[in-house]
Amino acid sequence: MALPMKAMKAVKAAMKAKAMKQVMKKAMKATAMKKVMTKAMKKVMMKAVKKAMKKSIIAKGKRGKSSVFRGTKVKTSGGLKKSDLIKSKSGKVVSRKSSAAGKKAYGNIKGWTVAVQKARKELGVKGFVAIKKGTALYKAAKAIYTA
Repeated sequence: MALPMKAMKAVKAAMKAKAMKQVMKKAMKATAMKKVMTKAMKKVMMKAVKKAMKKSIIAKGKRGKSSVFRGTKVKTSGGLKKSDLIKSKSGKVVSRKSSAAGKKAYGNIKGWTVAVQKARKELGVKGFVAIKKGTALYKAAKAIYTA
């Protein structure tokens, strides 16, 4: 009951054609999907291109602290916020920590500076005079400072 050879070949050819058709169908679907995807990607890319750059909230550079203190930026590149900043006596914007450290450091020499001011007033010194060991100004300042 075997089919004749010609009939077998015809069946094989038909099966091959059917398989080929399916493969071609899949390939066509893939290329169609590729086209759709590239179109969608182009749309997304165009949207991304149209958007403007986000404005930075971090202040950088020489005037960084002052722009944060003014309120135009949120924080400095070092991470200081407005609550961490303060204006110094000279009008410069500095960190609260550094200001406190400076005041503490000045506290260590305050007695000497006051003594020198009093000595200058007593001796009637005007202008620049060096406070060199052995000079009258130094001796007067030292006497006031130790007293």
